[in-house]
Amino acid sequence: MPVAIVFGAGIGTPILTDRVSTAVSLYKGGKISKILMTGDNGHLNYDEPYAMKSLAVAAGVPKKDVVCDYAGFRTYDSLYRARDIFDIRNAILVTQGFHLPRAIFIAKNLGLSVIGINAALRSYGLEQYLYELREILASEYAWLDVTTQRKPKFLGKKESLFADNDA
Repeated sequence: MPVAIVFGAGIGTPILTDRVSTAVSLYKGGKISKILMTGDNGHLNYDEPYAMKSLAVAAGVPKKDVVCDYAGFRTYDSLYRARDIFDIRNAILVTQGFHLPRAIFIAKNLGLSVIGINAALRSYGLEQYLYELREILASEYAWLDVTTQRKPKFLGKKESLFADNDA
């Protein structure tokens, strides 16, 4: 059964809340067995993966079925680490439609078997427009990352996604 990879998007934002809610629905519907929360944890007082896990657990997903990737600073890093650190090969990518083409492009070029699900549960107004603009440059970087096969700054040791995890 595939796992869900949920990308960070700013703690407390509707975009992030919708991504987590979508993953929770997939889990409760029996479509996935685990959720990998991946995002930015680069500052002492900022921890996207933990905040995302907390939302999912509060919504009824067991702690052991939600794993955090604390070095998912960029989509490329998140997917590279999903493959090389968490040993994921099949996944459902949970993000909004404006981000899905880039995420799927990167995943497939890293050899992952993926499908994407649009987590947009509402309109995001100006915030969505800014993210759509950001995607233009981010897509260029994604092509460069895939072409050069860049390694993420932080890799670390392998972690089993399917071991019980209470963190």
